[in-house]
Amino acid sequence: MTDHETSTEETTRGIELTPEHAPERMGELAATAEREGFDVAFASSHYFNRDPFVALTKMAEATETMRLGPGIVNPYDTHPVRLASQAATIDEVSDGRGVFGIGAGDRSALSNLGYDHERPLRRVLESFDVARDLWAGETITHEGTFIARDASLNLEPRELPVYVGAQGPHMLRMSAKHADGVLINAAHPADLEWAAERIEEGLAERPETYGSFESLAFASTSVAADEDAAREAARPPVAFIVGGAADPVLERHDVDREAASEISNAVENGDLGEAFERVTPRMIDRFCIAGTTDTVADRFAAALEHVDGIVVGSPLGPELEDAIERASAALADAT
Repeated sequence: MTDHETSTEETTRGIELTPEHAPERMGELAATAEREGFDVAFASSHYFNRDPFVALTKMAEATETMRLGPGIVNPYDTHPVRLASQAATIDEVSDGRGVFGIGAGDRSALSNLGYDHERPLRRVLESFDVARDLWAGETITHEGTFIARDASLNLEPRELPVYVGAQGPHMLRMSAKHADGVLINAAHPADLEWAAERIEEGLAERPETYGSFESLAFASTSVAADEDAAREAARPPVAFIVGGAADPVLERHDVDREAASEISNAVENGDLGEAFERVTPRMIDRFCIAGTTDTVADRFAAALEHVDGIVVGSPLGPELEDAIERASAALADAT
């Protein structure tokens, strides 16, 4: 656990569920995760999958105590006021269990849709600031990185915790200064240690009135009874992570920039099979927590030296229910 004064005392156990599955299936997986002791479930948001908010509605119906939210949406392909309304609706249908995961989004995916990835830090901050005002029942006019005039929500006032998806130094510091939590896009202790230092810098400027702050590792995880099967299932998410990794991250892990560029080019060209094949064992070790339950438990324990909790991220493993159970056991062993 990080040593900042505003950290939570208990280790948060989170999970990412991907709407590549039908909404009903997402509800079933969320129910399994809740039975296994997970505290919060995030539905990932990618234009090529099903709508995360539809999935979250089914997840809310299938669960009773688990917190639920998008993990993460971006304020480019959907207007921030619309995002605030969607998140508030999930909070309403879940009887107050909503959380709001927001970040700058994937630059290459947004480019494919014709969106400019301009001023990401400012846009994310403005988006959740406006969302908080809307949730409080205010009518807002905003002219900054986006425009909203005389906007309000036709819902009862509510409060949702805001978690910022972050990897770079500026977004990490901003999240610690302004948000309720951060979802650190990393799985390796070296990255999490570096991120924790940036978070501490932001916390030093955080107003005391903002309350507690929680840092969570949003860690790609693949767990199975068989080590090789777990590592093989990790190839797709690792390809996307490596393809979008910044040069300092690649340098930190001694991953060849040219090899990463080849993966990135294959992804952008839609040749996913080639991208997955180009993932090396070192890349899996550095950008995913993959292996048997015991291996994953050891890696979780190392990660928890630097964060307040872990969100077990995609792909989870080759068999989803089995992976959810094993990830839960690994977290129990790690804590």
